[in-house]
Amino acid sequence: MNISVTGIVAIILYLVTGLLLALRLSRAATTQAAKLGLIALGLVAVGLHASELYRWIITPDGLNLGFFNATSLIGWLIALLLLLTAFVKPVENLGIGLLPLAALTLLLAGLFPGHHLLATSNGFKGLDIHILISILAYSLLGIAAVQAGLFAIQDAHLRHKHPGGFIRALPPLQTMEDLLFQIIWAGFVLLSLALLSGALFLENIFAQHLAHKTILSLLAWIVFATLLWGRWRFGWRGRTAIRWTLAGFFALMLAYSGTKLVLEVMLGR
Repeated sequence: MNISVTGIVAIILYLVTGLLLALRLSRAATTQAAKLGLIALGLVAVGLHASELYRWIITPDGLNLGFFNATSLIGWLIALLLLLTAFVKPVENLGIGLLPLAALTLLLAGLFPGHHLLATSNGFKGLDIHILISILAYSLLGIAAVQAGLFAIQDAHLRHKHPGGFIRALPPLQTMEDLLFQIIWAGFVLLSLALLSGALFLENIFAQHLAHKTILSLLAWIVFATLLWGRWRFGWRGRTAIRWTLAGFFALMLAYSGTKLVLEVMLGR
């Protein structure tokens, strides 16, 4: 087990923040101060999480981006982006599911420390940029997938005239939809940059160990590009937008997490 007291406290704070966000839904109204307090509590967990990741990932020999370390890094970045966005957008309730997920990724990284070093070299700076952009794209589109899931639940409840429960705490459908496409646009731009930087900084993006990741990433890019074009050309929205968003993220999840899981955890490469 490679998790310190700092990591354990981060896990507890993630879970407490997620629980308090869930309890907040049972109240008829909440103050802005209460919202900011919960965001601040979550950011403390994010800071402690970051200190653990720094200890695990930054090594004298290079970056240790084993499967669980990389997964925890993505969980951390999703939590950070969510909490920072919550200052200006009504997205804090996504933390009910995403913050415990970040806690789980931190716990797994501590329980199953992996070793997949990316050794530093003269050309490492370019690869470093590619990795950073890829993780940012994955994290943003992961938030979009969760947003799409909530949007689907909200749409189903309203169609069946059941607007109660946690649905009443969500923003109006139009706001949810606009926010979804804003996140998708940002994630799509970063995914495009990730593919471009991969072509520039990797010797052969279709090499045997990268072929599946590259093809699935391109497929995800095509799915999101089609969705955004359909939105612009035909006004796609609602269930159509939800299906395309989830399909695109599923392809991206297979490209990164699925390929990494098979190669490192199952095959031990």
